[in-house]
Amino acid sequence: MTRLTLSLGTAMLALAMAASPALAHPPIAKAATNAAAAAFDQDRADILAMAGDFLVRFDMQESTPLRAGYQPIDPKISGGHESVRVVEDTGRKIVLQHLLVAEHEGQTFIIKHWRQDWEYEPARILAYSDRNEWSWQEVPADQRQGRWSQTVYQVDDSPRYSGWGQFETETGVRRWRSNLTWRPLARRDAVRNPVYDRYYGINRHQVTPNGWIHWQDNTKLGLTDGQLQPVVQEYVLNSYTRFSDYNVAAADEYWAKTQGFWAGVRAVWAEVADHHGAIRIKEEAETGTVIAGRLLQIAEDIRGGKTAEAAGLAEARQLIVANTGG
Repeated sequence: MTRLTLSLGTAMLALAMAASPALAHPPIAKAATNAAAAAFDQDRADILAMAGDFLVRFDMQESTPLRAGYQPIDPKISGGHESVRVVEDTGRKIVLQHLLVAEHEGQTFIIKHWRQDWEYEPARILAYSDRNEWSWQEVPADQRQGRWSQTVYQVDDSPRYSGWGQFETETGVRRWRSNLTWRPLARRDAVRNPVYDRYYGINRHQVTPNGWIHWQDNTKLGLTDGQLQPVVQEYVLNSYTRFSDYNVAAADEYWAKTQGFWAGVRAVWAEVADHHGAIRIKEEAETGTVIAGRLLQIAEDIRGGKTAEAAGLAEARQLIVANTGG
C-alpha cells in the first residue's frame, strides 16, 4: 500500500508539473563559471551600446492599488533628446553620463541628467538604505561571479540607487536584470507630496535593434504607524531610440567644458562615502539633494567662463562636505 501510494503521488506530481506553466521569471541563480566568462565581452558590448544619441520616451503608469481606497494617478508620458557618453571604461568598470538636450524659444539648454556606473563582480554597492541615506552593502560572495552591479547617480553625482544582477537570455531576448532594489522618490512623484516615500523595484536593461530600453517594475511604499506598507504598483518603460537630428554638438560642448569639474565632484562624493561608510544628505522635491541646484550652477558658470574650474571645485567640495556631516 505504501509503495502504491508513493507511486501514485509521484505520478500526480509529474502530471502537475507538466501541466503547469514554467515560472515566468525565476529567481537569479548561480552562474556557471564558463558561461559567465564567455559572456563577459557580450555584457560589455550591451552596456556600451547604451552610449550614443537618442530620442527618449518616458512612460510611467501606476497600475495596481495595494492599499484600500488609493486611486492610481493618470499615466505620465514625456520625452526628449538625450546624449549618453562613455566617461570611463577600464574593462571591469564602465561609466555612462546622460545629457538632456532641450530647445526653448530658439535656444538650446543642456541638462546634466543621470549617470550609470557598471562594475563587474563587485564586492559591495552604494545602496539606498533609508530617507536621505545611502550606505555600502556587501554583495553576497556566491552571487558575484559573472554578475554586474549598476549604480545610478543623480544630476549632482550624489547616489540614487544601486543593485546587482546578471545578463540573461530568455526566448531569444538578452537583458540585464537586477535584484530588488530600494530607491528614493523621483521628482515626478516627490513634487506631489504623495502618501508613499520610496520605491522597491526590479530594473531591466535591454538592447534593441534601434537602441535600448530601461524597464522598471516598482512597488511604491509609505510609512503607516511607523511601518512601511505597499501603496501601489508602477510600471515604467523608458525607450531610447537612436536619433541625432538635434543639437548634439551642444551636449558635447557642455561636456567638454565641464567634465573636469564633474570628475572632481565625483571624487569628493567617493571620499565622503569611504570616510563615513555612507552618504547622508537632505533631499528636497524640486532638485534632489539640497545642494544640487548650486552644483549645477557652478558647472554652468565654468562652462560660460565666469568661474575657474579650481574655484568651482573648491566650492563644490565645501558644499558636499558641509552637507554630509563634515
